[in-house]
Amino acid sequence: MEVSEMSVEAYINFNGNCREAVEYYARVFGTEKPQLMLYKDAPKDEDFPITEETKDLVMHTSLDIEGSTVMFSDIPPGMPFTVGNNISLVIISKDTDKIRSMFRKLEADGTVGMELQETFWSKLYGFVTDKFGVGWQFIYDEEWE
Repeated sequence: MEVSEMSVEAYINFNGNCREAVEYYARVFGTEKPQLMLYKDAPKDEDFPITEETKDLVMHTSLDIEGSTVMFSDIPPGMPFTVGNNISLVIISKDTDKIRSMFRKLEADGTVGMELQETFWSKLYGFVTDKFGVGWQFIYDEEWE
């Protein structure tokens, strides 16, 4: 069986209660205890100052649920949050050309939340909401298999 060079995973955002939710899901699905990256653990960024209200919120965590990775985070205060629209799909690939092509096709009739760019967690990351209102995150990961 050929190993795919790409995966599609789910990303769920919470409004300040991500830690409670992910610990609950870990118990429900019998996974390992999640490793939490808090906003205060991220490199300093002048465009995104960490406040007292933000510092202990979950910036990123994930669980392996029955062979699928589900990722979670808290929305920083002041960012829009709507229950029901807080789930996006994540494309992880080690093919930058495919990432750029898919991103450009979705952005043609969609709305870019974050243009494809280098971040501290990926050499190429972007977020776009397609014309149907579905959020798509694209992550380049040279280590992914």
